[in-house]
Amino acid sequence: MRHIRTLTGRRALAVAATAGLLLPLAACGSDTGTGPQDGTSKPSTGSPASGSGAPAAQLTVLAAASLTDVFETAGAAYEKAHPGTSITFSFAGSQELVAQVAQGSRADALVTADTKSMDKVKADTGAPTVIARNRLVIATAEGNPFKVDELKDLADTKLKVVLAAPEVPAGKYSAKILDAQKITVKPVSQEPNVRAVLSKVELGEADAGLVYRTDAESAEDKVDAVEIPDAQNAIAAYPAATIKDSENAAAAAAFVAWLSSPEAQKIFQDAGFQKP
Repeated sequence: MRHIRTLTGRRALAVAATAGLLLPLAACGSDTGTGPQDGTSKPSTGSPASGSGAPAAQLTVLAAASLTDVFETAGAAYEKAHPGTSITFSFAGSQELVAQVAQGSRADALVTADTKSMDKVKADTGAPTVIARNRLVIATAEGNPFKVDELKDLADTKLKVVLAAPEVPAGKYSAKILDAQKITVKPVSQEPNVRAVLSKVELGEADAGLVYRTDAESAEDKVDAVEIPDAQNAIAAYPAATIKDSENAAAAAAFVAWLSSPEAQKIFQDAGFQKP
């Protein structure tokens, strides 16, 4: 059975700061840096999964918050194809996940929302592979009551705008596109991950926010998405890698490799992600 843990707000920040004290997780820029796993992880202690070609294991996967919905679908598909394997996903901002890995939190694989975050723990992971890409949109309340039509509208001081914090991949991408257009935005808050930005707009605590297209699509009954032209946008890359200290090295490598398979890629693209 698959479990999901999502870290948001103050609790997420506290986890990042004290990752080295965590108990093992419960069962549940330059966009380059692709490549096969390097095979430096410890041998897996799992037993072979019936008919799957990969060892059975209970995997813990640390994943960027914007992957929450698609990984629930992908995890179910993987478990069905690999009897005996169960996956726990722990979702948070990429910067928080990287802090956990750097401080020795036990996990088997890591998927971030940018390559720069992954690069910070390259000594602790196998070679990463970009498995999907994404782009930003402006999320507004349903019906777009404030008539936000383009990026420059976010500079209106009467508008309550929320952004991801500067250290978060979504925050970095947001700053990049706003700076490029010489648009100054004074957000009412800066959130620890992109899902927290989306939540603020959903709850009416913000009039608009910059989120990934897939986040807006996951809440299409609660928010509207205003497209940002390609020439003004930024492309987010999602690298995935095994964690070298994993006790389920072979099973973790099999899962990371599967994320690039046609079956997994269809799941990503059906959810609105772009090809790697």
